[in-house]
Amino acid sequence: MTVTTIDADAAALRTAANELVAHHPVVADTTYTHWFASGAASVDEVRHLTVQFSVFSHQFVEAQLRKVINAADLQTYRAGKEILMNELGVVFRPPGGRGGGRPGGREGPPADDADLVSPEGSVEGSTFRFAAGHFEWLLRFAGPLGLDFSQLGKRRHATASTLYFCDELLRIYGSEDASIAEGASFAVEHWAAAGFWKELIAGLTLLRERQFPDLNLSFWTWHDRVEDQHAAHTDDELLEAIGLPGFEGGKFLAGASDMLDGVHAFWQGLWADRLAGRSTP
Repeated sequence: MTVTTIDADAAALRTAANELVAHHPVVADTTYTHWFASGAASVDEVRHLTVQFSVFSHQFVEAQLRKVINAADLQTYRAGKEILMNELGVVFRPPGGRGGGRPGGREGPPADDADLVSPEGSVEGSTFRFAAGHFEWLLRFAGPLGLDFSQLGKRRHATASTLYFCDELLRIYGSEDASIAEGASFAVEHWAAAGFWKELIAGLTLLRERQFPDLNLSFWTWHDRVEDQHAAHTDDELLEAIGLPGFEGGKFLAGASDMLDGVHAFWQGLWADRLAGRSTP
């Protein structure tokens, strides 16, 4: 396959994939996050979001490991490990920078100042810090809300819709079929960059101003920043995906669509819980 053919195939697939993402309900109209951005959520409803998101965030580590194990080539394998190790606490070393993490060797971000932890770079040559693990950031956020380690991150705390989303991550995002897995990855990155982080941050900022001045939003603000970075690199990632052995565009799009359905189920579940009055007291 010539470079010209690859470029043409990538352009056509990119158009189809972008249209699929843009018109999917989880991107076009997520009722829950639009409502949450208004600041109308009660403390119990914010706790419920936190518990369900903590399960997804923790279970994502397993899905990312499966994605690494099933990688189709060394480049994809290493790219997957970058994400996995950062999730676990190896901070990104900025391009041209030394080490990683905060000045003076302190662990993790300070309260609500994720700017001191780079959202880009590499884990190569960087430093592991327990407190830089993403789940520990979420623990620090949850503390002022009255939630502790025992109440977060485990499958037993999840609703049926959250478990469905987590299992779909394992099945699709962690698929042995590289075409399906890369489609799921494309979908997850585009969903994450579509603005839901900003809507959650808007609602949480209002809650902090209203009731919890010590609420640490670094988990949310850092992820919003890193997804803006990821969105800028999606064209390169799509070109890399097309070059994988045995790549099939139809499977790529199917993986993207199925993954978006899984994400949508998560938000629909939270909205249904809200309408039913289900929360985490």
